[in-house]
Parts: sequence; C-alpha cells; structure tokens
Amino acid sequence: MFDLRGTVLLPEEAEQLLHPAAGGIIFFTRNFESPEQIGELVKSIRSIRPDLLIAVDHEGGRVQRFRTGFTRLPPAAGFRRRLGDAAEALAFALETAGWLMAAELRAVGIDFSFAPVLDVDCGISAIIGDRSFSRDADEAGQDAWAFARGMKSAGMAAVGKHFPGHGAVALDSHLTLPVDTREYAALEQKDLLPFQLLIRHGLEGVMPAHVVYSAVDTLPAGFSPYWIDTVLRGKLGFDGCVFSDDLSMEGAAMMGGYVQRAAAALQAGCDMVLVCNHPEATVAVLESLEKRPPPALGYRLERMRATSQVLRWQALLQSEKHRKAVEMIIGLQENSGND
Repeated sequence: MFDLRGTVLLPEEAEQLLHPAAGGIIFFTRNFESPEQIGELVKSIRSIRPDLLIAVDHEGGRVQRFRTGFTRLPPAAGFRRRLGDAAEALAFALETAGWLMAAELRAVGIDFSFAPVLDVDCGISAIIGDRSFSRDADEAGQDAWAFARGMKSAGMAAVGKHFPGHGAVALDSHLTLPVDTREYAALEQKDLLPFQLLIRHGLEGVMPAHVVYSAVDTLPAGFSPYWIDTVLRGKLGFDGCVFSDDLSMEGAAMMGGYVQRAAAALQAGCDMVLVCNHPEATVAVLESLEKRPPPALGYRLERMRATSQVLRWQALLQSEKHRKAVEMIIGLQENSGND
C-alpha cells in the first residue's frame, strides 16, 4: 500500500497501480480538496485497478485527513469526557460517530479507515494521548468496540492499532524507535485487553506498533514473528489482515533500507506493508516484491472490502440519519470546550 503525490493521479502513479505487488492506496491531506474531488480520484484509481484497497487515517480529533465538507469528529477520549459513564448514551454516541465516519468515507468510495485506536492511554505518550478512548483498558475496549460496531453498520471493516499497545512509551515512533520495558504479563493484563475484545467480535484488521518491547523480544512488534504469529495469531486467535505501520517511520529504520524493512515485515507475518511519503522507496519496494509469490490472502483481503452499498455523497447529506448524526456530533463538540 502506497500513497499519491497530489489531488489527481499522475501517469507514473497510474503505471504503478498496475504493478503485481500493488495492493492498496492510502490517502493523506495533500490528496484532498473536497468530497467531490476525492471521489473522482477514487474513480480514477478504480478505473485502472478496481480490486485495490483504498484507505485513509480518519480517526477523528488530531488524525482526520479530510476536513472541508466532512464532519469534524471528536478525539476518542472526548466521548467519555463529555458523557461520563452514562453507558447507553456513551455507546450510542460512539456507534453514531463510527457510522458517520464510515458512511462519509464510503460515500466517496473509500474502503476503510485505519481505526479505531486500541491503545490504552497511560498518561505518557503524547502521540497517543486523546487518540485513546480511555486510560482504563476495559473502557477503552468497550468504547472502541462500540465505534467499530458503527463502522460495521456502514459496511466498513475496522483496523485496530497499534498492537500490542503504544500508550506506555513517551517517544514518537515517527521520529525514533520507542522501547517499552514492561514484562509480557503487564501488557497482557492491560494493553492486550482491547485487542482481545475486538478480536472476539471479529476484528478484520490489525496494525502493529513500531515499538520494541524489550522484555519480550528484541525486534519492534511490526517485524516480530513472536508478536504477530505467536501472540496475535496464536494466543489471541486473530485471523484477519495485518498491516505494517508506515515503513518510512524512524521506528522501522533499525531493520535496514526500505526493501529490507518490507521483507522483514512480510516475513514476520504482515500481510500488507505501507510505504508512505517516499516515492523512490515505493518504486524500490514494488520492484523487490515483483517476483515474490503472491500471498494466500484472498479471505483476509476480502474482509477489508466494503460489505454493503451506501448512499453517494449528496444523497447521504440529504438523509435524515446523516442529519441527526451530525447534530449529535456537533452537540458533543459544542459541549466540549476546546476539543
């Protein structure tokens, strides 16, 4: 999975879409001008490769790539800050937000968002912070599951990140390689709980963290056969898609160059590797994988595709369900102060 340079498909990018190792496209803010424009860009991609997965990071809060025309979503932590422990109201708001996010993205042809965040906030990680639903592991899991239910009702698969948990390290894996020194038992009793819950409910995708859990393994989780094969697939029984985090992040650099990073992630058990914001690396990784036997991923990849047809953009905006959902989310924003 790789990215594009701008708001229209360039000729060389169109050629890359036809490469046998091309599996998906991920959008960033630079690819977006309006819902209508992003819909046309999706159509241009699908006219060449209708089978490619198309994704975006669209969690809400600080991480929402599309703004103009799309509903501004609260950060994950904002729901409990605004609604407290009112279980029914909280679950309804989270499901509504998950549906709204997914319905708007589906209306412009995008398959899925890399959401929800399953990291448990430990009051340490600024890069996670309010992207986490809660500092309590059970609450984080229940809230994420409600959000994922909303996504599913709009026909969108969910991707839980960042396995096995990024919330207890201060450093940002975009900039360096964080190390979490906790024992496996501590992770199992806290950070793994949201992943366990959503996996039991059929979670379709997982993204491992570019974090070393030094008491468990010397490799970052996204390059670790122990974390991906033994724990995620073995102990937790996950049978969905594993997406590497962006191989351009500094947290991946210890594995070598981009070709080496991609090979290590796939060898560890990732099903699809992400190369973002580095066109030359995209070319190198595609070429390195050209003769690699195609993975037996049919079932896993199919689960990431939309499961139902949804309203197109203008029809969605005119629907009563969308209107009520937007009113609820705007109401939460207005009651939240500076969130």
